Amino acid sequence: MPHARNRNPSPIPEVTWDTGLKEMNETWKGAIACLGVAIFFVMTIGIIYWQVVDQPNKNWILRGGFSGLIWERRTHSLVIQTLTEDKTFVEIDVGNVETSDTEVPFVRNLCWLNKTEFCYTWDSMADVKIALESDDTSETECYTIVWTALHCQVDLKDCFSMTNVSWYGGASLHAQSWPINGANTSMQPFTVSDLRENPTGYGSVLERYFLGSSGVAVLVDPAVPLQVGFESRTQFCLRAGPGMVRQPLRYTVCVGRDLRAVHQEVGSKLHPHRRALPNLSILRLPFWKLLTKVDSGAKVERELRTFSNRLKRHQLGDGVISLNEHSTSLLSHTDHEYVSGRRRTSKRQARTLPMVRLLNISVTLSPYLSVDSRQFQTSLQDGTEAYWLSVPTAPHGHPVPLLTQWEGKFCVKLNLSNAAAVSWLLDRVEGLQSQLDAEYVILEGGEGAPSPEQGPRLPKAAAGDQYIRLLAAVAAKMGASTVVTAGTRSSDVPLFIRMTPLRDDWTYSGLKGLIPSVLHYSLMGYSFFLPDAVGGSLSSDFVSDEELFIRWLEIASFLPVITFHTPPWVCGEDRVLNLTRFYIAKHQDFVVPLIVKYATQWQEDRSPIYRPLWWLSPDDPFTHTIDDQFLIGDEVLVAPVTERGALQRDIYLPGDGLQWQDARDGRVFDGGRSWRTTRSASTKCPFSPGGSPEPREGYSVLFSPF
Repeated sequence: MPHARNRNPSPIPEVTWDTGLKEMNETWKGAIACLGVAIFFVMTIGIIYWQVVDQPNKNWILRGGFSGLIWERRTHSLVIQTLTEDKTFVEIDVGNVETSDTEVPFVRNLCWLNKTEFCYTWDSMADVKIALESDDTSETECYTIVWTALHCQVDLKDCFSMTNVSWYGGASLHAQSWPINGANTSMQPFTVSDLRENPTGYGSVLERYFLGSSGVAVLVDPAVPLQVGFESRTQFCLRAGPGMVRQPLRYTVCVGRDLRAVHQEVGSKLHPHRRALPNLSILRLPFWKLLTKVDSGAKVERELRTFSNRLKRHQLGDGVISLNEHSTSLLSHTDHEYVSGRRRTSKRQARTLPMVRLLNISVTLSPYLSVDSRQFQTSLQDGTEAYWLSVPTAPHGHPVPLLTQWEGKFCVKLNLSNAAAVSWLLDRVEGLQSQLDAEYVILEGGEGAPSPEQGPRLPKAAAGDQYIRLLAAVAAKMGASTVVTAGTRSSDVPLFIRMTPLRDDWTYSGLKGLIPSVLHYSLMGYSFFLPDAVGGSLSSDFVSDEELFIRWLEIASFLPVITFHTPPWVCGEDRVLNLTRFYIAKHQDFVVPLIVKYATQWQEDRSPIYRPLWWLSPDDPFTHTIDDQFLIGDEVLVAPVTERGALQRDIYLPGDGLQWQDARDGRVFDGGRSWRTTRSASTKCPFSPGGSPEPREGYSVLFSPF
């Protein structure tokens, strides 16, 4: 803590005062001494009282146009409030001040720049620098906070309170919740992992961005080696852990009028590049997974023919038959030879498959290669081992390919920072597309960062989630019809992203987690996604619960693409097939035009296509926790049934002052309240207040049949 400064010597010269008393008896001396002790005691009590009781607990650090940053000394918290103190945006528990003295004194500013910058040093622990950015043209104010450890043992950690604040964003979870207040995960590296292998990790879509219902957004610097942990309904914490290299904990907190306004303003900081649209023709085509366990390309061809004939026989229209990586490899017979400086497989060398070329298929690849393959063995002999992520055996030793696992096999992973390796992968995709006439490519395997023990020795391209960004850039070169399985800081790339597989049940790991996942993906900027297959696909078995299949199908019909893991004909009833045909047609005729319409808005002002209810009522606290309804643009509200056996549900219509019309029977309902229906529904058309026959905005109501 800062020491008190010595006082300047008094300019008044010392003088001798004569009271006229030549001597004093012992009684008076004792009395004066006791009086002095009493005065000293009273002064000490007064000082302690002033420091502990009477001294204000809040100390203003910085003040903006409408908000300010406060230090609460007793709770060791940074608090951002309005200047009138009638609203708290966020409370940040400063975990860097770990001291037994609970009465931390007022923090003193060590730097001053136009009253917009604050600096302070906690003795032997950490420096903090806080800068306020305020723009008259913007409705937000941002505080950039930078903690720097003074020695390697300091644990830099700040925690954000969930009290009276609903939080969104961050990363996909195994059992997705909306908001994320219910999440409970241990402190761990904030990187994308494979949730099938690591269900307690973070996966699929991940951004260093958190949005609070009080009108606050948190952005963490991408250079920070970040760890994040959630304590259910209490707080979430950001940490830059101790290490030999002292890494600062740097993040920005922006506050504004409401959470929608803040999200729109901060979105430009999260994704600064202009967005590009993927191939929107994918939206009209359902994806059918070909589940087969065969051991030759000829058998894959036969399975493809059989499956295609069944789709035609059941009148399910055009679609894409999706091959997994194993079937793709068998069908293409691609066991490429490594020849330095030459293409491995030319179009002329590829064997064409006439029947397969007549089908609409998608192929699947990954950046992994089995160590048992001939390609890998050849690469060790011809000097192309640099194609694989490698670690040095010594500071200047020969690199050794890093061993990892993929799909149950020991593999190596492609080094995307090596131009020749990227060229080889693109050549392979081009050969497959030429051989099979496959327009659609699914590129798996971005998720799964190396372990922390391997991290310091890996190339920069493999650190954290940098690999996912590189893979997205490579995928974009394969065409705008490419699908990836992970995304971070890549929503501007023209790709589709596939959702994490869900369980075939009614829990938040299954059906109930579908809508929270939709809202999370879209809010993070990934509005073009392939949802998990109808009924869930985490298990390799077909879905046996017919009711679950139908309820899942109802939701999927409102999403960008309908995907199937379980063919509807295995349920054995005509009504399931009839419903499947109905919802595929409904998706193509009604939902796809809506998505295309709002795709332009997504591209221009970053508004999500799939929106939470608080998008229309950001100040309505009831909308902050609704996780089983969503909006498509500002036109359609979807409220499906997600409870097993339920024949009715409550629907909340947002927007106090708005009116909503049921497109089926023309009934009009007031916004800002709940009502009960006997059908799973979506709603359309709030009219202007007073029930004017002219719609103020284009809303609509649709009801899905049971």
